[in-house]
Amino acid sequence: MSFISTNWWIIPLLITFFSGVLCPAMGTVLITHKRLLQVNLISHCVLPGLALALALDIEPSIGGVISGLLGAIAAESLTHKKNEKYEAVMNTILAGSIGLGVLLIPLLGIRIDLEAVLFGDLLTANFEDLLRTFIAFGSFITLMVFGYQKLVHIGLDAEGAAATGVNVSYLNLALGLTTALVIVSSMSAVGVILVIALLSTPPLLGLHKAPSLKIAMVRSSVFGACISVLGFMLAIIFNMPPGPLISIVCVTSLICLPKKNRYT
Repeated sequence: MSFISTNWWIIPLLITFFSGVLCPAMGTVLITHKRLLQVNLISHCVLPGLALALALDIEPSIGGVISGLLGAIAAESLTHKKNEKYEAVMNTILAGSIGLGVLLIPLLGIRIDLEAVLFGDLLTANFEDLLRTFIAFGSFITLMVFGYQKLVHIGLDAEGAAATGVNVSYLNLALGLTTALVIVSSMSAVGVILVIALLSTPPLLGLHKAPSLKIAMVRSSVFGACISVLGFMLAIIFNMPPGPLISIVCVTSLICLPKKNRYT
């Protein structure tokens, strides 16, 4: 413990690295399933759960995961992705969720550092934050080990997968739960808002001409780890918040990619 307390940067760096590996791998799956909008929804739905969990004196991350998952389920039950109203419903729930979270804070008389929740506070991260990251990492690995082939099938042809007996609803629920865990675990690194950058940018780089989902995930994770660690190091050097810097590095890396390769 004395070694860790002296070298305070070790835990934040570990969280940065594992978040940089985990978020892009998760984002790669979500992009191939055309479910990235759901990530934005879940990230905003986390706040009411955090507020209620603090008011009930339970682990805030548990409340965040539950409320994020409930938001995703609500959106899926209200409409379908093929429906032209899908994005409107998702955005309405998104706005309502963050509004509810902001209102609950004064109503319940609790104290939450909104800036840290939304944009991260990596330099004050502790062992509990690292443990949450490991739990999310383990959940993602479990999902890939037991459901990889089915997830690939659903990503290519959801209706065809259902016709062959794949329980699409169950796997979508598992995907939503794992996404919520990943988002909550990344709160200390980049916050529930800026996590969208890590879930989106490295996969755009990794998916380019990837022959399989596995290779795309590996590429995305490598890009994500490099981007995250670079952002962290820049934050240390210039004494700036790591979360926003990691997001800026994400945008810069996308801009530097040749235009013809950005979306193919």
